[in-house]
Amino acid sequence: MQAQIKLGRIFGIEIGLHYSWLLIALLITLSLVGHFRMMNPKWGTSTVWGTALVTGLLFFAAIVVHELSHAAVAKARGLPVRSITLFALGGVAQIEKEATDAKTEFWMGIVGPITSIVIGAACLALAYALGWAPEIGMMRASTPLLALLVWLGYINIALAIFNMIPGFPLDGGRVLRAIVWWLTGDANRSTRIAARVGQFVAFGFIVWGILRFFGGAGFGGLWLTLIGWFLLEAARASYAQVEITENLRGVKVSEVMANDWPVIDGRMNLQTFVDEHLLKTGQRCFVIEDEGRVSGLVTPHEVKTVERARWPQTTVEEVMRPLRSLHTVVPQTSITKALEVMGREDLNQLPVVHDGRLKGIISRSHILRLLQTRAELQT
Repeated sequence: MQAQIKLGRIFGIEIGLHYSWLLIALLITLSLVGHFRMMNPKWGTSTVWGTALVTGLLFFAAIVVHELSHAAVAKARGLPVRSITLFALGGVAQIEKEATDAKTEFWMGIVGPITSIVIGAACLALAYALGWAPEIGMMRASTPLLALLVWLGYINIALAIFNMIPGFPLDGGRVLRAIVWWLTGDANRSTRIAARVGQFVAFGFIVWGILRFFGGAGFGGLWLTLIGWFLLEAARASYAQVEITENLRGVKVSEVMANDWPVIDGRMNLQTFVDEHLLKTGQRCFVIEDEGRVSGLVTPHEVKTVERARWPQTTVEEVMRPLRSLHTVVPQTSITKALEVMGREDLNQLPVVHDGRLKGIISRSHILRLLQTRAELQT
């Protein structure tokens, strides 16, 4: 999931927001306003709203810390972490590689809930030290600070419990995957089992949410259904990823790549390039050669970076991506590794280079055609 709003970096990890976060931030703030107003009817409007806004911001900060704990374990185990994105259903750390052993998977999964429990317990302990008396009401607090701490304490503990549900890709599902992986020694089998359990859990959330909605729970029921739907799609995607990996096992880039490619003159202007090549051929990747050697590639993505009015005055070589700056693979690279690079770098194709020369181009469409052909022959 890509972030549309960049917030900055923490320990070298980019922190960002998906647009859907804005919706959940609004809903949580409104929910907190209602909660604080009900629990503290003597508070003024400004106090209620101020406490709700600060509590909401601290809650999302706690989610970032939760995700940073996953990232810290991943980096400690040699797995690069690109970013953390907050979205409608929480947060996700973009870890660029899968765990290579069950122990790493276990600690990557368990550390998030542990972090949330620590945050929750610390908030409740601080509230108690400042005078909170749980015996008069678990959620009752006399001051905005105490109310803030108590709510954050309970919500973080609840978040930890929820995340330990053994449904992939929840943290509990990752822990389940790690345990099965350790018992069987088979990473793919463990992912299949955890994903299947995840789908079962997701169906449970969907059914429970629908029943609660028609039982009068209103938005709360719909929210459970939305969570279930998200978990179902994520579990299905994880299962499909394993099947794709199995299907492509042993296949090399050289077996799938295109060995010929359209070549254009780098001195051609963008208007001619678009009219005579992009629109007429349907090709999306073109090679620019200089004295018989490949100097770069150009795709519609590079064209779109230039204003349409400047196309007649801009040459292809001015916008092309030089071969030396591109992410490349060698002919003996596995297809699964190439897919990993494409996903990590958000690319549709990769040049295949050997001894400094272009040998071919591998694209997502090439891999998709291979999978489609194999699927047809297996049915």
